[in-house]
Amino acid sequence: MTGPVLFIGDSITDAGRRDDPEGLGHGYVRLAAQGLARRGDHRAIVNRGIGGDRIGDLADRWQRDVIDVAPSVLTVYVGVNDTWRRFDSGLPTSAQHFEAVYRGLLDEARATVNPRLILVEPFVVPVDEAQQEWLDDLAGKRDAVASLATEFHAAFVPLHRILTVAAAHHGAAAIAADGVHPTPLGAELIAEAWEAAEGAEPVFSSGE
Repeated sequence: MTGPVLFIGDSITDAGRRDDPEGLGHGYVRLAAQGLARRGDHRAIVNRGIGGDRIGDLADRWQRDVIDVAPSVLTVYVGVNDTWRRFDSGLPTSAQHFEAVYRGLLDEARATVNPRLILVEPFVVPVDEAQQEWLDDLAGKRDAVASLATEFHAAFVPLHRILTVAAAHHGAAAIAADGVHPTPLGAELIAEAWEAAEGAEPVFSSGE
């Protein structure tokens, strides 16, 4: 029996899914599920986003919310809160720690259920000068996700780049009113980027 398509991450994935009878929320996961259904893919869709989560929070629930679910496709989308908490709470997460914990989670998933992996680059589209300061910190997390996508032969969603271009065209607040949480337009763009990656060939490291 084919396992479900599982999404795990923070509030951008969560998007109210715990108050949704279908458990999908009102964000990009619901739109991605609708896109799969239109293509005749009727695998179960499981949303395990929790608002506010950082990489350590995913680690704390990885067994229950990923390994025990045994997905055929696993999308991981985390990182912006690891930057945000540095600036609003004085709780930094180094890029090295972020990458090391993330790698351990992917190692565990590959060794147990071995799903197809889709890794999503975290984004910020600054809506004020204060958020401009986030970009350097976030860059380390973005680089880590891109590197891990290559290392694990995962599909990669270059979301920060995609939404930065969209923000230049539409205005940042049209993509994410607070720079982080997507508007309906932002959610549509994320779902489109996920669908493009889901249908793409995995990235392979050079020499492999």
